[in-house]
Amino acid sequence: MAQKTLNELYAEVPGAKKAVNSAAGYGVFSNFGLKIFVLGTGTGKGVIVDKGGKKTFMKMVQVGGGLGLGGKKFKLVFVFETPEALNQFVNSGWEFGGTAEGVAKWGEKGGAFEKAISVMPGVWVYQLTDKGVALDAMVKGTKYSKDEDLN
Repeated sequence: MAQKTLNELYAEVPGAKKAVNSAAGYGVFSNFGLKIFVLGTGTGKGVIVDKGGKKTFMKMVQVGGGLGLGGKKFKLVFVFETPEALNQFVNSGWEFGGTAEGVAKWGEKGGAFEKAISVMPGVWVYQLTDKGVALDAMVKGTKYSKDEDLN
């Protein structure tokens, strides 16, 4: 799944290959989200790969509230510019709140992060939607953590 997703990303955003190859590491997640009226949920699994090739398997859970209806299957590719950002993500878990979406911006950094969103210093995210339609205005909380069953 990870390599197929990277290939799809490179086909859509050729500059992303340079960003991934020059980064301290990357992560690829496959997710599914569902939103029915005022409650939204999502789950996913993925892998983080550091510059040396070490893999850490991760899981993701998302809950949120707001108005909306729909579902979508999508993939996320995280690019960690620094070892510190990667280690924080892997070892401390990570949680995004509604404010993370409010401060996210489209990246233009040297063309390498075209179509990526900066979610914190040194961490960029590309999103590829597989299928689905969603219309929502939602505050979300997303928790990323190590998958203890696979590591």
